[in-house]
Amino acid sequence: MAEKFRLMSVHAHPDDESSKGAATLAKYVAQGHEVMVVTCTGGERGSILNPAMDKPGIAENMTEIRRQEMAEAAKILGVRHHWLGYVDSGLPEGDPKPPLPEGCFALVPLAEPTEALVRLVREFRPHVLVTYDENGGYPHPDHIRCHEVSVAAFDAAGDPEQYPDAGEPWQPLKLYYSHGFSKAKILKVHETLLARGLESPYEEWLANWNTNRPDNEDRVTAKVECADYFEVRDRALLAHATQIDPNSRWFALDVQIQREVWPTEEYELARSLVDTTLPEDDLFTGVTEKVTV
Repeated sequence: MAEKFRLMSVHAHPDDESSKGAATLAKYVAQGHEVMVVTCTGGERGSILNPAMDKPGIAENMTEIRRQEMAEAAKILGVRHHWLGYVDSGLPEGDPKPPLPEGCFALVPLAEPTEALVRLVREFRPHVLVTYDENGGYPHPDHIRCHEVSVAAFDAAGDPEQYPDAGEPWQPLKLYYSHGFSKAKILKVHETLLARGLESPYEEWLANWNTNRPDNEDRVTAKVECADYFEVRDRALLAHATQIDPNSRWFALDVQIQREVWPTEEYELARSLVDTTLPEDDLFTGVTEKVTV
């Protein structure tokens, strides 16, 4: 009898699931676990970041195109997918920054999307929930709100007194923050390339690294080895064609070098209701309640 667990990964926009922990998701799917990706917004205010897609009919139909891209990425990863149904807040720029648009995800009262996610948690019944840290991975208002909603839902889903009309209570056992970008990781890859006499695409990035920016590597408590699924990750990422330029820095590094130098994806254990020992190499470590099929 196979044993399987359930994992829910909560993201702000379509494409975030493919750039943050996608190889881990693909690995768990291949092992027979159930994985659901939740996307809080439709990415309606996203720009066209791939020059090849900057053509008539794309910007005008961005909402539907991004839904199609997300469906294809979910298919590639083998995950279930659910839209939480909120509107992209956009990334305000300028000094001072303009106000966020009325009705966007970041401005919706916290209880509303929390109840929506609680309802979904109680339906899917994940053992593990993964989201962003309090900085959102980077300070996009939707990423920060995604963190706030995910943590609130983790705390509320098992409490029968909270959101009593949102289904039978279910308490996830572990909450993780994904940490896909760290200076330590980029520096190691950069130095490896130079040592092999190869050009590094990360020199400018490292030179401009904000010295006040914390290195998330210091917060990592779990490293999941998932190098065999890097190519699946890349295919899922490329499915988001409006957002991902295949000629960009994302794909400047040979997959085989990635496997050799940094074969893991990184996470921080934020909450645990089960016994575990750090560091971990599996997000399901310590989970004892199993579903047999």
